[in-house]
Amino acid sequence: MQDPLNKRLNTPVVWAADLAACAVAGAVLGVVGPFGSFFNDTLPVRLAYWMAVSLLSGLCVGAAVRLVWPRARRRGVAAWTWIPVVALLVSLPMALAARLIAVALWPGIREAVDWVEWYGQTLLVAFVYTSLYVAAHARAKPDAPEAAAGGARILDRLPPRLGRDLLCLQMEDHYVRLHTTAGSVLVLSPLSRAIRQVGDLEGLHVHRSWWVARHAVRGVVHDGRNLRLVLSSGLEAPVARARVAALKAAGWLDEGRS
Repeated sequence: MQDPLNKRLNTPVVWAADLAACAVAGAVLGVVGPFGSFFNDTLPVRLAYWMAVSLLSGLCVGAAVRLVWPRARRRGVAAWTWIPVVALLVSLPMALAARLIAVALWPGIREAVDWVEWYGQTLLVAFVYTSLYVAAHARAKPDAPEAAAGGARILDRLPPRLGRDLLCLQMEDHYVRLHTTAGSVLVLSPLSRAIRQVGDLEGLHVHRSWWVARHAVRGVVHDGRNLRLVLSSGLEAPVARARVAALKAAGWLDEGRS
């Protein structure tokens, strides 16, 4: 099954929108004239150069992100760890293409700007492009996935290797870790949104950072005034004091519960 993120990004509409945004960014750069390009030529030539470079950058960054992002997400790798690596790699073809175009337009650049300085400028552009690209698509509302069993759309975010037996959701910064009997995976989402996507899976929001499926609970640990739910995987989920009454009302803390 194709990764939902990859499926969402690899559509003609999304590609067209990405490249249109790159063209607009190139037009802005053409007017501003960064890295000394303001003095190179007339406005139309600068616009043509920067729009071409921006479109090439968009193609490089877009292809690289589509290749890396879904794989990194399946392995629970945070975006901030792989974005610099992607920027470092895509800046190589970007620097070569941009320099060839620039030298064709302005031959004096060959002597005026050496390769080290040129690559440094390109790396900066690549890092900004990649960061903005990922941030924009991370905030975009995804298309509604195909209905999962019982309307639990969150299950569609689980890689096949983890199965479909969702035990709990655990918030980690801007991510949510989905735990199953086969392991866990990080997905980029607020916990509140992830909880809305559990559909009719029976469970409770037991702590500000935890949602637990009822079938996963195997016992309760009392530690003074604190409670923890022991799950079938051996994981222990904390229970907020404000949620104890709700768990008692739902029968989760019955005296006979093992």
